[in-house]
Amino acid sequence: MMSVVIPTYNEEKNIEKCLKSLLNQTLPKREYEIIVVDGESKDNTVKIAKRYADKVINQKSKGVGGARNDGVGVSNGDIIATTDADCIVPMNWLERVKSNFEDRSIVMLYGPFKPLEDCLKNRVLLKISEVIMYTLYKSHIFYATLGANCAIRKEVFISVGKYKELPAADDYELAIRIKRLGKIKYDKSLHLKFSLRRMKKIGIIQTVYECVLYPIKLIFHADIKCKNYNKFDY
Repeated sequence: MMSVVIPTYNEEKNIEKCLKSLLNQTLPKREYEIIVVDGESKDNTVKIAKRYADKVINQKSKGVGGARNDGVGVSNGDIIATTDADCIVPMNWLERVKSNFEDRSIVMLYGPFKPLEDCLKNRVLLKISEVIMYTLYKSHIFYATLGANCAIRKEVFISVGKYKELPAADDYELAIRIKRLGKIKYDKSLHLKFSLRRMKKIGIIQTVYECVLYPIKLIFHADIKCKNYNKFDY
């Protein structure tokens, strides 16, 4: 079984489309559950989510990573898939996730994005992002495992200590710890529609810092911090 975990906060305009896309999958519904973790939304997010999700819980931990941790805590699946409330997944998204994990050597999976707000600028930006993601993946230096389009074996996720509380790139940092335990795969066909509204809100400079510069800093520091992880049996 798989569990899909979605963090939310004031997403009444987006959550219904996201959840409907998750219910319209080629994979039979009995093979997966949908978990929404809400961070005390002030709008109708929770009310809408309860119409479609199997579980809607209140977030107790900090940050988006913490919300995903909370979702995993109530999950029944042995594979955890994560996306965001403003994303739309294609009909075969979960079937592709399941198919990839039939390879027992794979412990983590991620894929590229298509723009939800479709225009030339956004298509170009995400295409550049896709090329960079794939180049880094092939180099085995860095895995851009964005939580909006990612899946992981639950036992591995728990064994490395789940998401850490970081100001940015907590999803990238998770991959640094996980890569010691098995194969991380980038599936170019595992795409979904992704909103660039946040980039528009915070600006291109801050986006570049969070998506490029901060992870670079993280790599050099995380390798030092993570050397102890394989010394402990979590």
